[in-house]
Amino acid sequence: MNELFKALSDPTRRKILELLKEKDMSAGEIADYFNISKPSISHHLNILKNANLVLWEKDGQNIIYSINTTAMQEIVKWIFDFAEGSDQDDENK
Repeated sequence: MNELFKALSDPTRRKILELLKEKDMSAGEIADYFNISKPSISHHLNILKNANLVLWEKDGQNIIYSINTTAMQEIVKWIFDFAEGSDQDDENK
């Protein structure tokens, strides 16, 4: 979970996830949306991969990235479970 929140803490990585929500993309296509170097985009993609937020598939010479919807569902579930626990704590006071 720590890797996941670390990955989500950066605005560039959040923007990458927003782009991938719309469609699968190569690193070069993703880089076109930013004013940073391609190695920096690769670094951000590696952090997202390590957090299991993106999936990748080799397509010839390109790697195509997609959002890992299962991981996103797990995040949302954790947040809802956490919020429900907070509501119950308030009721018990």
